[in-house]
Amino acid sequence: MAIRERLSGNEAVAYAIKQINPDVMPAFPITPSTEIPQYVANYIANGEIDTEFIHVESEHSAMSATVGASAAGARAVTATSSCGMALMWEELYVAASNRLPIVLALVNRALSGPININADHSDSMGARDSGWIQIYAESNQEVYDNYIQAFPIAENKKVHLPVMVCQDGFITSHGVENIMLIEDDKVKAFVGEYEPEHYLLNADERIAVGPYAVSNYYMETKRGQREAMLNAREVILEVAEKFEKMTGRKYGFFEEYRMEDAEYAVVIIGSAAGTCKAAIEHIRSTTGKKVGLIKIRVFRPFPEEEIARALANVKAVAIMDRSEMFAGTSGPLGAEVRAAMYQAHAKAEVVNYFYGLGGRDITVSDFERVYENLEKMAETHTVIGMYDYIGLRE
Repeated sequence: MAIRERLSGNEAVAYAIKQINPDVMPAFPITPSTEIPQYVANYIANGEIDTEFIHVESEHSAMSATVGASAAGARAVTATSSCGMALMWEELYVAASNRLPIVLALVNRALSGPININADHSDSMGARDSGWIQIYAESNQEVYDNYIQAFPIAENKKVHLPVMVCQDGFITSHGVENIMLIEDDKVKAFVGEYEPEHYLLNADERIAVGPYAVSNYYMETKRGQREAMLNAREVILEVAEKFEKMTGRKYGFFEEYRMEDAEYAVVIIGSAAGTCKAAIEHIRSTTGKKVGLIKIRVFRPFPEEEIARALANVKAVAIMDRSEMFAGTSGPLGAEVRAAMYQAHAKAEVVNYFYGLGGRDITVSDFERVYENLEKMAETHTVIGMYDYIGLRE
């Protein structure tokens, strides 16, 4: 019987860690992810789990210790945000290239500067090409569910890549919501025991981790990582199917909301999808206009073909980015979705908007105006404000 509870997103991740009981958790505090290692440290102190908690002097050391523990054969996790992830930068690439199935709880926060502690996606989007699988959540329930699914994805022998489980800082991380927890025994059975094939503490096998790769080997390593990322597509869906059988909650690469007959669509990542859903219901109930939403869950590996198919019949699309890329026409999500649509010869008008940077609010009214703009673009075939910031002060 599932357990009904009220938890913040940070508490939900920590509770999942308690249920999984990983071998090692190195961590260094940074807002707004600090509560995750804090709760885990309390579980350890109270004797509820036997995870080895490593106090380190920086986030770089946190990821370094996590890499070392994983290479040694341990199931290793950590958590961070924003500038903490920036300090981990070098080790992110090391973890991915060494094919270590680390799970990182990333609480998304604006990356300095100027200094800001609120939510946007500049930290994770900056690391989008580091070789990590990236999974995003709209709600606390999704944060919890994504975290549990991350382990069988990362540890699958066809994948063996680190996974970044992302949630929006202070919005889900500190906001308390109703949540359905899974029983401990079911979580343990679903995640299973970690049994690495190759690890440093195996006395019967000689192995080098992180050796210098001369030109004759480096490219092959990257090709191997790419193959693993492609394999992850199938594994992510397999794990989601097993999770649905256990909980009844269905997951995929993305969620299609009211897209069955949609003529105008928004594509977005994270917690703002909930606000967009409210706008969709209001628009449909008051005007009858056919509006819909694609909420991206898996950003890496990016589901290009599936996205293009989901948007095949719409007249206009607004892609919403919560981080800047300082490119000529788009942000990170915009670049990916537009490329997918171009490759599929999609005929829809496409516009890219920026919202929520540094925690700036976005409202139901804002989304209603986005859909109004999409309708105008479909009628006139003229893109309105390709590089607009929603909610920008004049």
